[in-house]
Amino acid sequence: MGSAAMTYAFGWLHGLRDMPWHQSEVPGNSNMLGNPSVSVQVSSYVCSLRRRKVQAGEVVISARAITSALLSRIYHYNHLPENWTIRPYWPSPRQPPDNASGGRLEAWGGGRARRLVQAAYTIAFLCLLQFDEVLKIQVHNISFFEGGMTLTLPFRKTHQNGDIKPYYLWALPQSEAHLCAVRPMAEWMHASQVRSGYLFRKLASGDHVAEANTPLTLEQFLEMFWNNLLDVNVDPAPYGTHSFWHGGCQYLHIERRWPLRRICEWGGWSQEFTNLTIVKYLISLNDDSLEPR
Repeated sequence: MGSAAMTYAFGWLHGLRDMPWHQSEVPGNSNMLGNPSVSVQVSSYVCSLRRRKVQAGEVVISARAITSALLSRIYHYNHLPENWTIRPYWPSPRQPPDNASGGRLEAWGGGRARRLVQAAYTIAFLCLLQFDEVLKIQVHNISFFEGGMTLTLPFRKTHQNGDIKPYYLWALPQSEAHLCAVRPMAEWMHASQVRSGYLFRKLASGDHVAEANTPLTLEQFLEMFWNNLLDVNVDPAPYGTHSFWHGGCQYLHIERRWPLRRICEWGGWSQEFTNLTIVKYLISLNDDSLEPR
């Protein structure tokens, strides 16, 4: 989490983006260029630090759970006309980062980008998915039926040998639109015009979907997610790509009153209860203590 926070701070707030840290190749110039956190040295240090903490018995604190209330705030902000409208492409010169130019942070994403994240948020939240699973979803994994859709994952970390059951998701009423996965998925597929290959593709300039069949990376999604949190005045530092898996587990148990065994079956987790994995998602030191548990 600390590494991701550094990458975001250097990349977005200081305008260094995600270029790996390297020495200039210009003869006579020994300056270092790029993002200092995107380097082999930093990655090795973070991995080593994590191993030492675990060996020392330190409890690993997961990313803060995203709540249905926060999803509602993000949903309504993204659906404001100035954010949701898909505008025609108009090339413009590159501008410096927001904090250096006085520009608006909201400019991080147009109508297509916000449709993409809305679909990804709800799928991850409701299906208890890790985001590397979400970003590998392809068009043929989705099928619609009257009143809902099915999602058949190509792989799951919890099902290394296959036998992955499909998810059946139903359209929710307007009062729960921020939790509905069916409508945002249909809206994203219509807006993106992606007909085959990876569903959540990289976005090119001008809020256009890249033609190459290349999925969004975890780092790119995390930057979009954190910018979306800043839109609604929420500090993004405690949140990560596990926030949806974590939050969805709490939502199903606390708000939907699902028993633990049903949650484990839905999420494809072990039902032997020989470890406390699910407890870590239900109760975490990193969560907001004011949220009901």
